[in-house]
Amino acid sequence: MSGTEHGLVGRTAAELATSIASGEVSAVEVTQAHLDRVDAVDGPAESGVHAFLHVDADGALAAAADVDARRAAGERLGPLAGVPLALKDVITTSDMPTTAGSRILDGWRPPYDATIARRLREADVVVLGKTNMDEFAMGSSTENSAFGPTRNPWDMTRIPGGSGGGSAASLAAYEAPLAIGTDTGGSIRQPAALTGTVGVKPTYGGVSRYGLIACASSLDQAGPCARTVLDAALLHSVVAGHDALDATSIDQPVPDVVGAARRGAEGDLTGLRVGVVKEFGGEGYQAGVEARFNDAVAQLSKLGAEVVEVSCPNFVYALPAYYLILPSEVSSNLARFDAMRYGLRVGDDGTRSAEEVMNRTRGAGFGAEAKRRIMLGTYALSSGYYDAYYGQAQKVRTLVARDFEAAFGRVDVLVSPTTPTTAFPIGERVDDPLAMYRNDLCTIPSNLAGNASASFPCGLADEDGLPVGLHVMAPVLADDRLYRVGAALEQAYAGSWGGLLLNQAPELKESAS
Repeated sequence: MSGTEHGLVGRTAAELATSIASGEVSAVEVTQAHLDRVDAVDGPAESGVHAFLHVDADGALAAAADVDARRAAGERLGPLAGVPLALKDVITTSDMPTTAGSRILDGWRPPYDATIARRLREADVVVLGKTNMDEFAMGSSTENSAFGPTRNPWDMTRIPGGSGGGSAASLAAYEAPLAIGTDTGGSIRQPAALTGTVGVKPTYGGVSRYGLIACASSLDQAGPCARTVLDAALLHSVVAGHDALDATSIDQPVPDVVGAARRGAEGDLTGLRVGVVKEFGGEGYQAGVEARFNDAVAQLSKLGAEVVEVSCPNFVYALPAYYLILPSEVSSNLARFDAMRYGLRVGDDGTRSAEEVMNRTRGAGFGAEAKRRIMLGTYALSSGYYDAYYGQAQKVRTLVARDFEAAFGRVDVLVSPTTPTTAFPIGERVDDPLAMYRNDLCTIPSNLAGNASASFPCGLADEDGLPVGLHVMAPVLADDRLYRVGAALEQAYAGSWGGLLLNQAPELKESAS
């Protein structure tokens, strides 16, 4: 299906916003078109894409109607007014359930909106519903969702990445033009790479975490997902900025990401220094992934960038350090789900103690991966092991940050493949946690250091015809550099394979149509 054949759902968010603002089409028409697309292809986990856990059709249409009424009344609205969006189900919303992909929160309706949800509503963005995810954002495939896996629209037998596979798949299936994800170790960028979409992890603290159900508080960061670089930039500008409700929020101006995307689309990267990370490549990397990555680097050079190799020796220790720091924070954050305050409660018949009810509830409510990480983290933080494990991991984190600092003293951005392989078959790595964890090899350092990074489509692997992502890393608060590079690459590829990734909906299997 081409973008033209798709009608309204084939347009970019920027195009939709312009059409709505001009009166060519109403926000209600745009919203209804996307809701119809969701009805057509999303379906249950057994057969459909299963990008959504909850679709708020009535709420979305009411919000769209309000946009149309206010525009007719002459009100000045935001740049994305009336454009639909899919919201990852780890972000609290007062008018919809928020489950974090877990049975322990099945049906829970928060009493408040997250700051990011509030800013979307204030910008008149239409929230279609909540998207599927690995439980509490723990996973790289969306197979750890308590409500069944999401499928990759490029190949319905394969994973869409994780933990934000639902948000990425909703874009690739043309169910929404925009989405919000969260990224703890690559959960925005890795699904973007595997679905041929754009995913940006802003500088840590650049987008408020207030109302984002915590996985690992020092690593989590919400960010924009889209099918084009400009769309991601427009969404970034809406949700970013200081928030007094978030103690880790940065009180600095938001970088001009929209202007950077527009400048990058001019196709001139003269003066930009690009560092290729030496440690990310070779054994364990799929040949087709490396080929497309090398093509993208060559393209950046053609656009005027100076390309050099950069060594970041401590990046090889980032993965083990991350899988000590993250579980440690998980064990602390998930202690609040105790069956006493909210969420699931099992065995409370009046005959059992609070401790037994808590034990039964956590046993029934948490999935295998959540339990694994809680136990790992509790052990790492225990007396006698804290310094040997958690303390050492934090020292490695400092070394990774120093590697970034040294590299950015030489270059403006760093690049690598986003993932070592393309999307793997559903079920292939479920019983091999270490193989699953290695999928985040290239993305984890940016979470440890807190700098900005993004994944942009850079072609299809020869072996399987599946999308490959270029991972771009920039210094703290230099998020605009990501958009300049991504937009230049997008423009350079337009009309070749880029036409497939950016303008053509992947063929969905008959069972999902």
